[in-house]
Amino acid sequence: MNRTVIKNAQIVNENIVFKGDLLIENNIIKEISKHISASENTNIIDANGSFLLPGFIDDQVHFREPGLTHKANIATESKAAIAGGITSFIEMPNTVPQATTQELLEDKFKIAAKDSYANYSFMFGGTNDNLEELLKTNPKKVAGIKLFLGSSTGNMLVDNEEVLEKIFSSTKMLISVHCEDEATIRKNTEHYKAIYGDDIPLKFHPIIRSEEACYLSSSRAIELAKKTGARLHIFHLSTEKETHLFRNDIPLEEKQITAEVCIHHLWFSDKDYDEKGTLIKWNPAVKTANDRAGLWKALLDDRIDVIATDHAPHTIEEKNNVYTKAPSGGPLVQHALNAILEKVKEGTISIEKAVEKMSHNPAKIFKIEKRGFIKEGFYADLVLVNSSLSNTVSKENILYKCGWSPFEGTTFSSTITHTFVNGNLMYENGKFNEEIKGERLVFNR
Repeated sequence: MNRTVIKNAQIVNENIVFKGDLLIENNIIKEISKHISASENTNIIDANGSFLLPGFIDDQVHFREPGLTHKANIATESKAAIAGGITSFIEMPNTVPQATTQELLEDKFKIAAKDSYANYSFMFGGTNDNLEELLKTNPKKVAGIKLFLGSSTGNMLVDNEEVLEKIFSSTKMLISVHCEDEATIRKNTEHYKAIYGDDIPLKFHPIIRSEEACYLSSSRAIELAKKTGARLHIFHLSTEKETHLFRNDIPLEEKQITAEVCIHHLWFSDKDYDEKGTLIKWNPAVKTANDRAGLWKALLDDRIDVIATDHAPHTIEEKNNVYTKAPSGGPLVQHALNAILEKVKEGTISIEKAVEKMSHNPAKIFKIEKRGFIKEGFYADLVLVNSSLSNTVSKENILYKCGWSPFEGTTFSSTITHTFVNGNLMYENGKFNEEIKGERLVFNR
């Protein structure tokens, strides 16, 4: 029997921090107590006052496999995720080929079963013409449906209003959406191209992919969800204006419409384009400091439910292109938890609230079986964080296949020292267990 006792930890769970011990037996949390005696053949880890957190569940990543593996793959990015305290991820369908049939979706699950160090699930991609295939999606085995209502990498734009209404009306599965109004973006792009050609200054990115483009699309999606009764989850909010579309007067479990914010929209603002350039070119765009403040306010008052990464690597050569040719997206899974812990240290967010948004709420929203909490009987997906050990992001310690990070040069004041996935110690002080793989997520639906 595989037994591990983690001793003297500051355990963070369900809005409480308490000092205690935790026993893992095989892949399950067996006991949580103030003191647990270690019997024979038990591995002992002295947390020495470090925070013990439930593993972060990232509900939006792009690991680029199959078809775009020059940028990233499931093995490299899941390894980076584990080093960053992410123990489970949900990956998006805009790979090559796109996961828009059940067979192509299962092909991705097969790759992950062989290569993923973290637990995994994938979203089925909706298009203008695959409703019949979409309706075959198994709600217990697949995270949800993903629709792009604004174009992004590997354009899967769903822009047929009739089709959209049919999708929203026909499935009870969670529908996640990327919301930007395509007509607005095209019009704005053409305007700036007429002035600058392809080399549009980056400062115009949040004006091209504007507040109006985001709000128009988000508000329409919400209106359609209310009309049809669909279960809607809006990805990567980027504007203060959009936050007023969401409510916080009912418990999360009763919400039919939920929202996510990503690390980059909480960390950067348009003031950073001069220094970072295309490295912080995302869709939706990083916008103003006022938008960032509004997103934090909505996150803290529970109008926004989840913090995620939208991890989307590209090679540095691709990113170094001129504006119209530089793809949007960047790598974040290794550094997301560190970034939020920095905000904990600054007093912007409590560690309890961070755990709620990064672990508890994704588990609740997607109805993930026995994950996202530190509870007896749950899978032992756990992260130890030393909050007084700093680390600096550098080329030498970046694990992404693309080899760069928008956080390069940043010193974080906390360090992730241990990550457990299904009770297995997968990462310890920079060293990996590469023998064991993650498991497919199961959904209680």
